[in-house]
Amino acid sequence: MTISERHRRILDAVQHAGQAGVAELAALTGTSEMTVRRDLEQLAEQGMLERYRGGARSLVLRGEEPPFALRTQDDLGAKRRIAAAVADLIADGEAVVVDSGTTCLEVARALTGRRLTVMPLSMHAANAMAGAPQLRLLLPGGELRANELALTGPLAEASLAALRFDTAVLGCCGLTADGLTAYDLADAAVKRAIIASAHRVVAVADPAKFTRTALAFVAPVSALDMIVTTGDAGPEHLGALTAAGTIVRTV
Repeated sequence: MTISERHRRILDAVQHAGQAGVAELAALTGTSEMTVRRDLEQLAEQGMLERYRGGARSLVLRGEEPPFALRTQDDLGAKRRIAAAVADLIADGEAVVVDSGTTCLEVARALTGRRLTVMPLSMHAANAMAGAPQLRLLLPGGELRANELALTGPLAEASLAALRFDTAVLGCCGLTADGLTAYDLADAAVKRAIIASAHRVVAVADPAKFTRTALAFVAPVSALDMIVTTGDAGPEHLGALTAAGTIVRTV
């Protein structure tokens, strides 16, 4: 088992149970308690869990958005496949707005080096795209959400209202036939402004999002021109989304 696989197994165990002891995690991963303690220290430093004497507890409460650092490790290969497919949909010369979130961060990376005008809605994405020679980077105003580094609030919404984009790449916390939802109210307002600013709206989502409904309603599925996801999404979810009024593309 590699270090990353061991970390993933530890995180899954802690998140599922709420907390777990060192001895339990050592047995689960087939390694020593000393190694598990080092793993827990590293994961705590990255903001993925909370360390306590003898074990660790999850930072994710029911109905809360998992920490950004934790989400970056989830299905990274799938996120990169989605990002590559979205990049293929965008033609050189387009003006593109890229939402915050880990999948949208991979889209931003996939667009780096292209001849585009791009407004990223997070500093993570802005940093990933900074310095690309052919890319024109527009930075919105707004208030930074801690850890997420997403730009929200009236200044971000005003920046979006002042522009018209060819394509919007939209992230989501939950996406079912009942609509797209977000954990954060300010984030939901920015997502609605993104939708209003673009000629074409492409939502990116891993299959887990199709079983979740978060607190804040953003928009009905019919507001999305396309959803890009992976081929292991359940056909019942894909069928429901298509029936609700959008196109679903799997990669």
